[in-house]
Amino acid sequence: MKTLIVYKTRHGCTDKCVQKLKRHLNGEVDVVNLKSTGSPALSDYGTVLIGGSIHVGQVQKKIKAFCLDHEVELKQKTLGLFLCCMEEGEKAQKQFDAAFSEGLRVHAAAQGLFGGEFDFDRMNFLERKIVKKVAGIKASTSRISEEAIDRFATDLARNLPEG
Repeated sequence: MKTLIVYKTRHGCTDKCVQKLKRHLNGEVDVVNLKSTGSPALSDYGTVLIGGSIHVGQVQKKIKAFCLDHEVELKQKTLGLFLCCMEEGEKAQKQFDAAFSEGLRVHAAAQGLFGGEFDFDRMNFLERKIVKKVAGIKASTSRISEEAIDRFATDLARNLPEG
């Protein structure tokens, strides 16, 4: 059974998390970044993992559109949903809930909040200024959680169909 990871990244955090996640998965795994590739055909995959990151409080529009356009088909797959964000606890959960429909969240075999990062080297001047003012962070910071990625992969493996 093939696995597809569909994601969108702006500054590279989600890409880093996807690469870490991919190392935890067995079998053939294809990766599609919606930033540079169109929407993939889902018919070849038994498992689909979808992830994005939060910018200005919202997941990327391409992730939302992908989920909306493919919701019926996604509910026929083993599904995993993950989000990269700098918020923690209840705020992070609210962002996750807003990023993915209730129908997909209920169907998902694995859900994950992988943490996030601010990479000042990949941000433009205005983005750096906003992060410094709003988040109070003055330099590049990473809060990617290897533990959360590992837990997601374990939950997913536990919920895969036999065979």
